[in-house]
Amino acid sequence: MANLLDLQSDEINYDPNHLFDTLIQRLHLKNDAALSRALEVAPPVISKIRHRTLPVGASLLITMHEISGISIKELRALMGDRREKFRNTEHPFKPKQEA
Repeated sequence: MANLLDLQSDEINYDPNHLFDTLIQRLHLKNDAALSRALEVAPPVISKIRHRTLPVGASLLITMHEISGISIKELRALMGDRREKFRNTEHPFKPKQEA
């Protein structure tokens, strides 16, 4: 089964576990259950992200920033995301054609 987000690609070095472990440490939490409560998400969301079946979404990154004070840029770096630009869709935007 092809993963559209290619979260397991060796090229990206994507590691949401490092991000979550750092948040747990900096927020002085005990475990993933405590992290899920702090982020106001269901525990399976944390598990799915850790197992790389669900990406870290923009809204979750914003919540992480709000509760930890860590910049979005640093949060992205903690999970191995070094991209300079983002797209909201999997297809690049096409320029409008003039009539």
